[in-house]
Amino acid sequence: MSNGSPGRLPWNKPIAVVDIGSNSVRLVVYEGLTRCPTPIFNEKALCGLGTNLASTGRLNEDGVKLALTALRRFRALCDQMRVDSLNVIATAAAREAENGSGFVREAETICRAPVRILTGEDEALLAAYGVVSGLYEPDGLVGDLGGGSLELVDVHGDQVGDGATLPLGVLRLRDVTGEKPDKAEEMVAKSIAVCPVAPSGKDRPFYAIGGSFRSIAKLHMASKQYPLLVMHNYEIEIDEARDFIKEVKRGKLDSMQKQAGISDARFNLMPYGAAVMEGVLDVISPSKLVMSALGVREGLLYSLLPQSEREIDPLIASAEELAYLRSRSPAHASELVRWTDGLFASLDLDENESERRIRHAATLLTDIGWRAHPDYRGEQSVNVIANAAFIGVDHEGRIFMALTVSHRHNGVNNPGLPDRLLALVRPKLQERARILGGAMRVAYLITASMAGVLDETPLAKEADKLVLRLPASRADLAGNRLETRLKQLSKVLSLDPEIVIES
Repeated sequence: MSNGSPGRLPWNKPIAVVDIGSNSVRLVVYEGLTRCPTPIFNEKALCGLGTNLASTGRLNEDGVKLALTALRRFRALCDQMRVDSLNVIATAAAREAENGSGFVREAETICRAPVRILTGEDEALLAAYGVVSGLYEPDGLVGDLGGGSLELVDVHGDQVGDGATLPLGVLRLRDVTGEKPDKAEEMVAKSIAVCPVAPSGKDRPFYAIGGSFRSIAKLHMASKQYPLLVMHNYEIEIDEARDFIKEVKRGKLDSMQKQAGISDARFNLMPYGAAVMEGVLDVISPSKLVMSALGVREGLLYSLLPQSEREIDPLIASAEELAYLRSRSPAHASELVRWTDGLFASLDLDENESERRIRHAATLLTDIGWRAHPDYRGEQSVNVIANAAFIGVDHEGRIFMALTVSHRHNGVNNPGLPDRLLALVRPKLQERARILGGAMRVAYLITASMAGVLDETPLAKEADKLVLRLPASRADLAGNRLETRLKQLSKVLSLDPEIVIES
């Protein structure tokens, strides 16, 4: 059924997740149940359901009122958005509180949907699924820090290993320590030290999920003046992370709260998040920190997919969807992938699978800016690609794709990106983006963005030449402009250009 919006994928039906956590209640509505779910609405209410839960055994009364009010709004929004499926989950606070069952009954009445109360094992599994679904070939330890608990679980590719739930949520730590972060540090270290899953994280990436971990990362990005505002797949080297956590604990970065976009409620819990992060660094000793914007909610959606859809590459799927929505011809975009496969195979560039997939994604995205004024197509495309809700790609890959499309519009000698963004991409990949962008400049002069041409017009290295072959039926496409574009690409490759008209 069509959703009536040309800017949306017509075959998807909205699906929503309401996540009732110890600290926040959040609604996320996704465009559809797909391998690369795109949020179309996201709202959070900081309710503090788990405030003082450790000492009282009950959900916070003010928090309950705030949460139920938020749920009424969320249900009304879902009705307006014609949500096809509403999935409601609740975590540690609702699970452990004496009055949790009563709250859940009220929540179910308001939401007109069952509330699934996740066990600690459920939380760990879904958090791991979130990382598996959103990162390319993850191999490390997932840590999901909420208000009531910390889940640790091992992941390797799409395989989820052992998991554990620790009573180290930031609200719980604030409560049981009497608002003394120094005491929290000792508790965290002792708890992680006896966790059977923790040793598996040594010298492997630690994939961090949760608002408190994200706040630390936001502060780190602000302190570095990091050129991207994309949290997903943001990496911090381990020594740098150790030094940074010390700065956070000393309060030396408090003045950067607003610059980092951290709310007062979240910022007040930061000392406890920092205590957990320090425990992770000191006891587990990972190789690096990697932020995951995808967690339990996205893991839930991933769990609902059939195995055949789980195996789809989310980056390629996202690029194909954007090409469908914004390019002149999605079929042409797909043909470009095959065409560049032939070119790159002839160049013998020792391209690995990771590099190949981001090349394919970049190729699919090269025409998404065509509606802009020609002078600004590169700039607009870069802004979209650099900040899009892509998953399954790190920051280097993201900027490689943006750089490729910038070269496609601005020329092989003009990267069109600021130096701070270029610094995220290794020189090897910068050169690959230059080659790919130059090839796109040739391709679009052959096809005028129309499908059905490229398979007849291969471009490849032959001996010391870069040869473009045109069938006799396409001979009229040859001309000065095409020759100039081919010559520019040939110069990058240190080859001689040639256009051959096949008889």
